[in-house]
Amino acid sequence: MGSLVQTSNSPLIPRFRTSHRILEEARVQCRSGVRCRLVEPLKFENGKPSTPALPADKDPSFLARPQLGNIVSRKNDTRLRIFSGTANPSLSQEIACYMGLELGKINIKRFADGEIYVQLQESVRGCDVYLVQPTCPPANENLMELLIMIDACRRASAKNITAVIPYFGYARADRKTQGRESIAAKLVANLITEAGANRVLACDLHSGQSMGYFDIPVDHVYGQPVVLDYLASKRVCSDDLVVVSPDVGGVARARAFAKKLSDAPLAIVDKRRHGHNVAEVMNLIGDVKGKVAVMVDDMIDTAGTISKGAALLHQEGAREVYACTTHAVFSPPAIERLSSGLFQEVIITNTIPVLEKNYFPQLTVLSVANLLGETIWRVHDDCSVSNHFATSNNVMIVIRSRFNTLYYLVQD
Repeated sequence: MGSLVQTSNSPLIPRFRTSHRILEEARVQCRSGVRCRLVEPLKFENGKPSTPALPADKDPSFLARPQLGNIVSRKNDTRLRIFSGTANPSLSQEIACYMGLELGKINIKRFADGEIYVQLQESVRGCDVYLVQPTCPPANENLMELLIMIDACRRASAKNITAVIPYFGYARADRKTQGRESIAAKLVANLITEAGANRVLACDLHSGQSMGYFDIPVDHVYGQPVVLDYLASKRVCSDDLVVVSPDVGGVARARAFAKKLSDAPLAIVDKRRHGHNVAEVMNLIGDVKGKVAVMVDDMIDTAGTISKGAALLHQEGAREVYACTTHAVFSPPAIERLSSGLFQEVIITNTIPVLEKNYFPQLTVLSVANLLGETIWRVHDDCSVSNHFATSNNVMIVIRSRFNTLYYLVQD
């Protein structure tokens, strides 16, 4: 069942609730008296950030519809607290709105010498605390802020502390490719653990092995279904689609994407990298002539790899080229490359905030707030595995709207 929430200074925002949340909503609201209140309107020139719903006739065939008999009774709702860092407050507000909660009160400021000060403005003793803070640029500032937030919650006697990291910085430094290199991803994982976090919730890690760097549980969610659902609304003929991996390292990701996108064929761009943030395209493996090419990657940094790949696809006869990514880092000169006319559309999510000055006509921003909000509820209720169709190491999370059911996969 779906509903719309409207405040005095914000547009309509879709909220999707699962069956057990609908049953408990009246009791929870009467007890806590919580209301969603946006601090300021969200500004997205290319459309409101939202999680679109998958048409009923396009439900993935390998996922079964939920059994309404598995209704979970929520407990200790008043013990759940969500706090936002300064990295992406708009996403934090959307998550809180979806969950029907208000963001916790927290004071974060910086001294004249750059040191960070954090003070919680409300009690979290015995509470289940979720700290929403992507470690996006400036990575070091946001990472240090997250660590201090975790420490403040630990010293305030929080029962459980979950670091919700929509974008995990330093994830690309996950192995040694040359001698005498550091593995910064492992170092950052140690820092988060030692600061006092009990769990990490991350979205689309650069590589799966990063989960193994943590000595605490990691819930790894994928933003891929949000993009897939949006592409389904394009209603492009499946025979015209081809999914393209911009490099050999992303083949597994592109293959999984292609399988869910009407089992589309796969093409691979062979890339030779001569240095950090410098890429050179060599050749294309696969046929894209006369087709709509969908390039899939987990992040876009300087856009060198994906823009050179798009140029090659046009040379090989591709009719249109779409770029799809979860994390829009957008380091210069990414905007110039992406807006140069190579792409029909650049589809990203809001795991990293995009400045208004960086918007361009081809850019579309989708929201992962519903996905993260629902995952937080599942973690808080301790019900994801036992009540939601676990298969292998994947757990199905179901978000139901009035007419449609949207499925997400969460790695448990």
